[in-house]
Amino acid sequence: MVAVLAASTLKGDKVKNPTGEDLGKIEELMIDLDSGRVAYAVVSFGEGFMHAGKLFAIPWASLAVDQKDKQIILNVTREMLESAEGFDKDHWPDMADAAFLNRTYTHFGIKPW
Repeated sequence: MVAVLAASTLKGDKVKNPTGEDLGKIEELMIDLDSGRVAYAVVSFGEGFMHAGKLFAIPWASLAVDQKDKQIILNVTREMLESAEGFDKDHWPDMADAAFLNRTYTHFGIKPW
């Protein structure tokens, strides 16, 4: 079965860890125009995280959509999240920059395409 969703339906969805703890929410999805793939989800992390209020590019392959409970699951350690490269909502990095892509994907243990 093929599962297809409008990207706009994911914006604002909660991001949780596998134990159900709220981590944050999806702010935006970034599409690679050459491949048509979702490259990143831009996620804001909630209170209790060292970087609360910052945004983070999370490789789409690091996330899983829980269709039953309509939430996004991020299965990484808290330490990995807290050491990730964040950015301010008014100062986004160049999301198409190859160095940024490689740093982000490497940090989350995902092989860039």
